[in-house]
Amino acid sequence: MADKFLYLDAQGRPREKELSTTSAGVGDAGKGVALGSDGKLDLTFFPSGIGTPVSTFTASEALAAGDLVNLWSDSGTVKARKADASVASKQAHGYVKAAVSSNAQASVYTEHGSLISGLTGMTAGSEYFLSATVPGGAATAIPSGAGQLVQYIGIAKSATELYFEPEARAIRA
Repeated sequence: MADKFLYLDAQGRPREKELSTTSAGVGDAGKGVALGSDGKLDLTFFPSGIGTPVSTFTASEALAAGDLVNLWSDSGTVKARKADASVASKQAHGYVKAAVSSNAQASVYTEHGSLISGLTGMTAGSEYFLSATVPGGAATAIPSGAGQLVQYIGIAKSATELYFEPEARAIRA
């Protein structure tokens, strides 16, 4: 629950009102602002273009929170699927923060240097590559099989966080 404040209504009587933790736009003009439960301002208070770039695509398969995703053309419609180093054409273009069912809308984050959180088993300071054994995952092992994709993904900040810094890919001969 957000903090509250006292104000005088049209009749001059003191009233209590709760501060807003999100904004729906113009209709919320003039309302007081409060920090969210994470101690930060919600991105809805800022103009478009502020914050981590995110685009919405239809998921062509179920995606788990934290999955690295590949954007591909399905008869001219761009869709999201798990990135996979065992398939040369499935490089990572971004990641999802929340689980998404197949055929549902997936919010794909693509900003280099952004932080993928909620992961497990990361080793702080270790470099990670797109996994050839776990679709949508990252691994410290560099794919080595013929026809596999080698793509640097980023460096782990902690056991649960990875800086997303994908680099150019190469395909093993």
